[in-house]
Amino acid sequence: MSNSTQSFTLYVDGACRGNPGIGGWGAFIIDQQKKTQEYHGGELNTTNNRMELTAAIEGILACPVAAQLTIYTDSIYVKRGITEWITGWKAKNWKDVKNPDLWKKLDQACTGRNIEWHWVKGHAGNEGNERADQLANLGADSVTKKKLTDLPESTKNEKDWLLDDPFGLDEDLVAEADDLNTEEPMMIATHIDETTIISSSQDKTLNEQTHTIPAELAEFIKITDTTQHQHGERLLILDTETTGFYYQDGDRIIEVGAIEMINRRLTGSSIHIYINPEKEVGESENIHGLSDDFLSDKPKFQQIAAILFDYLKGAEIVAHNATFDMNFLNAEFERAGFGSLSTVCGVTDTLLLAKRKHPGQKNSLDALVRRYEIPARDRTFHGALLDAEILADVYLAMTGGQVSLDIDNSAHNQQQIQLNSQQNSQPISTPVIKPREEELAAHQAWMAQYREKNDQPSLFEENSPA
Repeated sequence: MSNSTQSFTLYVDGACRGNPGIGGWGAFIIDQQKKTQEYHGGELNTTNNRMELTAAIEGILACPVAAQLTIYTDSIYVKRGITEWITGWKAKNWKDVKNPDLWKKLDQACTGRNIEWHWVKGHAGNEGNERADQLANLGADSVTKKKLTDLPESTKNEKDWLLDDPFGLDEDLVAEADDLNTEEPMMIATHIDETTIISSSQDKTLNEQTHTIPAELAEFIKITDTTQHQHGERLLILDTETTGFYYQDGDRIIEVGAIEMINRRLTGSSIHIYINPEKEVGESENIHGLSDDFLSDKPKFQQIAAILFDYLKGAEIVAHNATFDMNFLNAEFERAGFGSLSTVCGVTDTLLLAKRKHPGQKNSLDALVRRYEIPARDRTFHGALLDAEILADVYLAMTGGQVSLDIDNSAHNQQQIQLNSQQNSQPISTPVIKPREEELAAHQAWMAQYREKNDQPSLFEENSPA
């Protein structure tokens, strides 16, 4: 990074899948010429606060010492710690302070620098904060992949000893399993120059899927079948409802809705699930209208995880403020033992698309509905499936013009075309109009004149019945 640039804006963020658990940090740096630098990394066994601190440390160390730094973090712990609490901590020689090693590193990194610290609300549409969050999750993903590739080949496909030997009778097998959990924490840092990722899809071609739902869950998991079979990239227009804004603080998913689109047309396939979050919904009920009583008999995420993961994997997830939905889904699937959904899906964020298409304007889903004159729907309460249907209209309008999504009407039109074709191919019974006597006499006279004049019969006479 050049020392000639003397002013930098930093967005730093941390993420953790489980607390403690696999974590990642991200630093998004912008200089005076609007050029960007991006850094991310992660650790196998860490906490969210440690990743928040690491993001700040790494971001600061990536900048020249003499530069003016303006740092934005969504962690009150980091912001107040470095600007208010650290003097007292140092005075008592860091006694009873959590994460003293990182606080000392951050204090040292800040020494002799000109830094302004600001707190920004997370997951609220701030583009710099959203990018830092994406980088933090990339850091966590990189550690997950590194852990898998570093496992001995003999253990990658090994059976689960808890299933095969639940009472610990095979001591050798238990010892091997214990060895797998004694790895030292590692950090992997990756530097990306001036890149912004909106979509990273895998090959997805055909919407031919079957999903077996256990009888006890059939009442709660609604999957509609494909009615319009298509070949092409499989998009899933998705939305979630949650108990709050912060998956790091234990907020949970309570509703998931997704509808399938291929070749810019809905296929008829969709999934919709209400989920018991195992905690009170609190004030979030004012947004989605789902009460604790309503959700009390719904399945827990662990119970529906396999079916939902199977439905979503391999598709391009299209969501508005996709970072929010993907963070929650990744956390839920990690908790259920399935790993990160981001590793098996591409992601397109319509909020980022909208901000680039309409800079400086409101780009909420409601604002886009009004801007693109999408037919109004009752949104007194947010609902995952309803919002996914609305987003499908918005996505099409933003990416090339409106295309009819009325599957029933499309099917009706196709049936009408087939019916018309069948009608046109049926033999038509036409009446035979016989000539009158005087018409026959005139015709006979004309043929006689033709034969006499041309010394040969006319075609009419040759083809007349005997």
